[in-house]
Amino acid sequence: MIDFTLTDENRLVRRSARAFVEAEILPHIREWDERGEAHPEVFARMAELGFLGAPIPESYGGLGMDYISFALLCEELERADTAFRVVQSVHVGLNSLTLLQWGTEDQRRRFLVPQAKGEKVATFALTEPGVGTDAANLQTTARRDGDEYVLNGHKIWISLADLADHFLVFATVDRSKRHKGITAFVVERGMPGLTTGTLHGKLGIRAGNTGLIDLEDVRVPVANRVGEEGEGFLIAMSAIDQGRYTVAAGAVGLAQACFDASLRYAHERETFGEEIGRHQLVKQMIANMAKGTEIGRLLVFQAGWRKNQGLRNTRETSLAKWHATDHSVQAALDAIQIHGANGYSNEFPVERYLRNAKAAVIYEGTSQLHTLIQADYALGYREDRPLRCEPWPAQGFSRPG
Repeated sequence: MIDFTLTDENRLVRRSARAFVEAEILPHIREWDERGEAHPEVFARMAELGFLGAPIPESYGGLGMDYISFALLCEELERADTAFRVVQSVHVGLNSLTLLQWGTEDQRRRFLVPQAKGEKVATFALTEPGVGTDAANLQTTARRDGDEYVLNGHKIWISLADLADHFLVFATVDRSKRHKGITAFVVERGMPGLTTGTLHGKLGIRAGNTGLIDLEDVRVPVANRVGEEGEGFLIAMSAIDQGRYTVAAGAVGLAQACFDASLRYAHERETFGEEIGRHQLVKQMIANMAKGTEIGRLLVFQAGWRKNQGLRNTRETSLAKWHATDHSVQAALDAIQIHGANGYSNEFPVERYLRNAKAAVIYEGTSQLHTLIQADYALGYREDRPLRCEPWPAQGFSRPG
C-alpha cells in the first residue's frame, strides 16, 4: 500500500530546507542572478546541514535521508532558485548515488565519503558539443596504457565545471562498439591535461556555474574506472534516473513558487475596483497551477516511494520529470501573465522562474524524449527489466540485473 502521509522526518527536512533558503538564498538571489554570480560558499553551508550527502547512508558520511525527504529538499531549494537544486542533481544524484551503486569500496571511501560530507564537490560529464540525447555517440576517448587510461575529448554544459573537485567522465574505449564501448571514470581536479571553463550568456540559472571540460592526454588510474569497460552506458542511464528524480522534485518547487507569487499578486493588485483574483480567467490560471503542481508532487512521491522500496522506477521517474518540468514552464508563463507588465521586470521573481524553468525541459532528457519513452511503455515496446535493489535505508545498492 502506498501512503504519501509525510513522516515527522519528512516535515523536519522541509522546515529545515525552507528556513535555510529564506535565510541564505532568497535575500540575495535577485542580485546574484542579475550579476551571473555563483556563490560556492552557500554550498559549504549546505554541507554543514548535511544536504550534500542527503540520501547517502551514514556509513559513507551522509544523512541517510529517505527519497521522499530528498525530494522535499530539492523542492524547497528550487523554490528559491534552480541553481541550488542543480547542486543536488549533479553532486548527489548523478555522481554520489552512482558511486554508491557502482563504485568499489575503495572508490566509495576515496570519493563518496568526502563528497557526502561536502569536503569535495562533484559533477557529471556526459554531454559533448555534438552529443546530447544520442549518448551512445560519444567522441571522448579512453585508451588503456598499462595501469592507466589516457582520456582525450571535450565536454560541454557541465554544471559546476569550474567548481568541482571530482568529475564522473564518460568516454569510449572503442567507437565502433557504440554504447557498448562507453566506460566511466572518476577524473580528479589537478590531473595534468584537465582544464575547465565557464559558459556565459545563459538564458537562465545565472546564479549557477555551467561550463566545459577539456581533456588532453589526461592519465587516469585504472583504480578510478567505475565499473568494467563497456558498462559506462548502463552506468550513465542509471545515474540519469537519479538525476531526473531531483529535476522533477525541483520543478515542483519552481511551480509552487510561481503559484505562491501569483496568489500574493492576485490579492494585492486591483483592477476595475476589485482584486484581480476575482476575475474568472485569473482564477483559471491559478487553478491550473494548483492542479499541475499537485499532480507533479504526487508523481514525484510515487517515484520516491518505489525508490524507498528498492523497486525499479525508470518509467515513474520519467513521467514525473516530463510532467513537472512541462508544467513549471506553463506555471511561469501564467505567473507572468497574472503579473502583467510587472511580470516582465526583475522587480518581481516570476521572469526569473520562466528563464530557469526552460532549462529543465531540455536537460535530463528533453520533453520530446520523455514523450517517446512513455509512449513506448504504453504500447509495450519498452519494458522495465526486473530489478530489485536494497530498500531504504541501504548501505549500498545492487547492480542492475
